[in-house]
Amino acid sequence: MIEIKEGAIFIADAHYPHHGDELIELLRKLETGAITAPQLFLMGDIFDLLFGYNDYILTFSNEAISLLKKLSQTIEIHYFEGNHDFCLKDIFSNISLYSRDEQPVIMKLGSKRVALSHGDKYETGFGYGLYCKLLRNKITLDLLKPFEKKIINYQMGKLPSKIICHKMDDFEQKAKAIMRNYKDTDLVIEGHYHQAVNIGKYISLPSLACQKKVAIVQEGNIVFSNIH
Repeated sequence: MIEIKEGAIFIADAHYPHHGDELIELLRKLETGAITAPQLFLMGDIFDLLFGYNDYILTFSNEAISLLKKLSQTIEIHYFEGNHDFCLKDIFSNISLYSRDEQPVIMKLGSKRVALSHGDKYETGFGYGLYCKLLRNKITLDLLKPFEKKIINYQMGKLPSKIICHKMDDFEQKAKAIMRNYKDTDLVIEGHYHQAVNIGKYISLPSLACQKKVAIVQEGNIVFSNIH
């Protein structure tokens, strides 16, 4: 079982490149050593739109992709694919990648069993699950290739105006429903919802795009922190 180490950094929902430069700022600091971490957990939706089997989509996020590839040579990186970034194995060959189907992944934090997931696996509905399976299929992506530039340009043009930061008034009930899917775990860590709250054993990570924060392991606890 993989151990989550002291000082590990969790980044969730940066939605690069459309929602701020915080991701690039943080990755540059890790590259220069201004910030150090033994592990980096990328908890999905790091990119606003990125998927494999397609060269054109890479052109929108070249700098962040290059930095992650470079960092993966010296830092242990775990990437939990989200609903905006998926089929990434052919892009990040030196990073441990977990598809939606492979999530949640159980790891160890001290004596605790911790379940990690982007957060769109449970309580999202049958239709959403089917859509995810179809979209994350190489055959589907290959079939869309003749229209790739038109589709990608349309989506990339639309995403900057999407409102992604808002408080969910009923989130505590949502979290309780999600937790019913987790058995035999001491802690659950997810992104996706951009809420930055702890509800019992459930941690909804801050969104780097919204709260401008990450989570760091400090003295065995998950602590939300601003980028320094």
